[in-house]
Amino acid sequence: MGIFHDYHGGGTQGRGYYAAPAMAPPRGGVLIIHEAPGLSGHVRRRVDVLAANGYAAFAADLHGEGRLARNPDEARGWVAELKARPDVLLARMEAALAELAALSGVGQGDLSAVGYCFGGWCALELARAGAPLRSVSVFHGSVTSERGAAALTSSVLVCCGDADPFVSIESLVAFGNEMRAAGVDYQLCLYGGVGHGFTDPDVPSMPGFAYDEAADRRSWISFMQLLAEHSLSRAENMESTV
Repeated sequence: MGIFHDYHGGGTQGRGYYAAPAMAPPRGGVLIIHEAPGLSGHVRRRVDVLAANGYAAFAADLHGEGRLARNPDEARGWVAELKARPDVLLARMEAALAELAALSGVGQGDLSAVGYCFGGWCALELARAGAPLRSVSVFHGSVTSERGAAALTSSVLVCCGDADPFVSIESLVAFGNEMRAAGVDYQLCLYGGVGHGFTDPDVPSMPGFAYDEAADRRSWISFMQLLAEHSLSRAENMESTV
């Protein structure tokens, strides 16, 4: 359903993946940010599913030129390079968000972001930086940040397993405290006995990583409900102005 789409931003040529819904106008626009290795088949499938449900969706390419890491060590190295250059990382995400808006024609008030693992942390960083997002959703990604929540205006959904070795319960408790103190609308969905990467059937076979069908299904339902809630709110606001 979707197509690869080249775009420029943050000092690199990105090769993203875009899909538009059959209906017009779209119910909203969703930016998807990939896991550490790059824009994989898992993320492209999510783009296609979102389009089938009426949303314009664009998967960013943070590494540039459509690169996919050959192994976990290479992926970790690429992520470390990006985290060491936060301004570059933010510029690449902002470029992808702008590209989604340009491709879809969806206005700033109807854009959302979602990410997986490293991409989940990235999506939340984009929202923390003040990006005009209705919502931001994190699937098995870190929620720890130095940016704070002062500029965060999005609704936030975090879906994580309590057996994830990379996202501690302590960090989730601290995150909840931070969101409450800042008055942010947030949800935290915690799945018992579930590890890292639970949404991807092709997740690498490594300690702490495992696909979990039930957690995948439940987290996706929570995500789609959040998107639908905002779509309904937009429709009600439009009717009230007629």
